[in-house]
Amino acid sequence: MSAVDGMTVEAGSAAGRRVSTLELFFDLVFVFTITQLTVLLTHDLSFAQAGRVLLIFAVLFWMYGAYAYLTNQVPPETNARRFSLVLGMCGFLTCALAIPGVFTTNGVAFGLGFLLVTVVHSALYALLHGRYVLSFALTNVLAALCVTAAGTVSGRAAEGLWLAALVLQAVTPVLSSRVTSDIGGERVPVTGRVGALDPAHFVERHGLLLIVAFGESVIAIGVGSGELTLDWGLFGGVALALALATALWWTYFIRDEEAAEEALRALSGLARFRVTMLAYYYSFVPMLLGVAVLAAGVKKSIGHLPEQLPTAPAVALAGGVTLFLAGNVAFRAALRITPLLFRAAGAAAALATVPLGTHVSSLAELFALVSVLVAMLLSEARWAPCSHDDRGSA
Repeated sequence: MSAVDGMTVEAGSAAGRRVSTLELFFDLVFVFTITQLTVLLTHDLSFAQAGRVLLIFAVLFWMYGAYAYLTNQVPPETNARRFSLVLGMCGFLTCALAIPGVFTTNGVAFGLGFLLVTVVHSALYALLHGRYVLSFALTNVLAALCVTAAGTVSGRAAEGLWLAALVLQAVTPVLSSRVTSDIGGERVPVTGRVGALDPAHFVERHGLLLIVAFGESVIAIGVGSGELTLDWGLFGGVALALALATALWWTYFIRDEEAAEEALRALSGLARFRVTMLAYYYSFVPMLLGVAVLAAGVKKSIGHLPEQLPTAPAVALAGGVTLFLAGNVAFRAALRITPLLFRAAGAAAALATVPLGTHVSSLAELFALVSVLVAMLLSEARWAPCSHDDRGSA
């Protein structure tokens, strides 16, 4: 039996396994990048800064997803693999530390950290794919080199190189799907082999990442409160902010996680890979960014509860919820989880709360956002008994 075939058997035998503590440790390090992006937004809640944050996060999350696929199929069960994952964590930590100055003084440091993340991933995945790892490793490394080169320039040139990195990442699965490898005498696309993942582990891994991100939103409540006196007004605002985070948690974890695993089990190979890309990359980007944007809004508003908010913090509060719900609608659509209408309506209603923050108070906006989410979830709960197919059309 070849080394590649042996690794395939090993990956298959891991079906149903739980996320390891090392993988969770890895996720905690990665979430620090989200924290740093929240800090960027808190200091500058402008549309230009939001665009830069989107660029940084989309590029970073691509490689986080790559590691989620990696550890699903090449479990960190030997010391060599564990040490390699720690090297990858070191790369992500370097990126996180460089984020505040990524478009000024720390661009090269960020790029080198990202290059380390990419090279470690490619080396570990070669255990499964052999030389076929080049079908996605080359474009991933080129993307990392673009990010590194962006650190040597500034302005539009730097942003253009970041966009080039994002484009390279986007075309990677297209190229990999055109390369086939021999498995038991049958030619299978490389992306089809990547799609032969364990749904339970993959879904749990992303769920844990999301719950850690929610934890960061709770920390934002504490940071925003600062050294303020804990009176009844502040307690009410803090309780509403926590209720808002809890409602978003409820939105995903009460039903979507289990339904997602069931949907992935019904697919295999290339079809499963395509759905995981739609659900756990393209849809998860706005969901995780929504949590980061909401955290920035909470930091800016929690200390000014009785006051009218400037436009930027009010938009961040409502926009964070809207982003999360929009991503969740896309997530459900990719996995054919219904209903979609209530969550789409919830996203629109959340954005409509901005005038309450700017013309009444941040407390009024928080209360309205919680009310929108509670109404959305209650409407879904009333609809659910009438549904006989959880994975039909909306």
